[in-house]
Amino acid sequence: MKIKRVLIRGGGDLASGVAACLHRDGWQVIVAELAQPLVVRRKVAFAEAVYEGTVQVEEISARLASEPLEVEKNLESGKVAVCVDPDLEIIDSLPVFAIVDGRMLKRHSDLGNPSSIPVIGLGPGFVGGENCHAVIETNRGENLGKAIYDGEPERDTGKPAPVHGYSLERVVYTPDAGMFEAWLEIGDAVQEGQVLGKIGDNVIVSKISGVVRGLIREGITLPKWTKVADIDPRGKKEACYKISDKAIIIGCSVRDVLNDLFNKTE
Repeated sequence: MKIKRVLIRGGGDLASGVAACLHRDGWQVIVAELAQPLVVRRKVAFAEAVYEGTVQVEEISARLASEPLEVEKNLESGKVAVCVDPDLEIIDSLPVFAIVDGRMLKRHSDLGNPSSIPVIGLGPGFVGGENCHAVIETNRGENLGKAIYDGEPERDTGKPAPVHGYSLERVVYTPDAGMFEAWLEIGDAVQEGQVLGKIGDNVIVSKISGVVRGLIREGITLPKWTKVADIDPRGKKEACYKISDKAIIIGCSVRDVLNDLFNKTE
């Protein structure tokens, strides 16, 4: 008997939006992460369970599991199960119907997915009908969320979508490598030019005024030019704790693709 169980590679905000949509539709969801995830929108990311043990994204709870039996217990209790498993070793013990690759690598590479399991890819780096069953368009615009079964999505623009006229200005990167020290928290109001934190001897400042929608976990040593903060110029604190509309659109598309595939193979 087939089980509506899916493994999602990556637990960042977009992948977590997909996980939420699938969980709400009755899928058992396993999130496979790195040992040290670098997540900015931490309040809406299941990856945070790697550090905290448990986490809640909107109404959905997730718990970190260290071995397959614990993963299964989490799933049976209605939670999202998170595991540190970049090589997907868990599927040798627990069968999954499909894999969603939500790492957003944005480049062609050896994805390392088992060929026997259907894969849904998110964004650039995937080719529908070639290295995945379908790829979901992740670029904002009229095609956002489109399932592509033959071909590629739009290329990475390298620019965040504009919000209140701000694009690159609302994203903050590390000027150098080093350990990050945060001076503010997610949900805090911030003014243009205000210090967000430090990396080594360099202060990191916000380029615009708004609210800190995302901020990478402090105490982690980061490489140069790593995204560390997301500033929302709309200034709405509640948005920091809500899955984005973009993630929901993508998640609903993944849900529809998986449900169609599941129903056809029953």
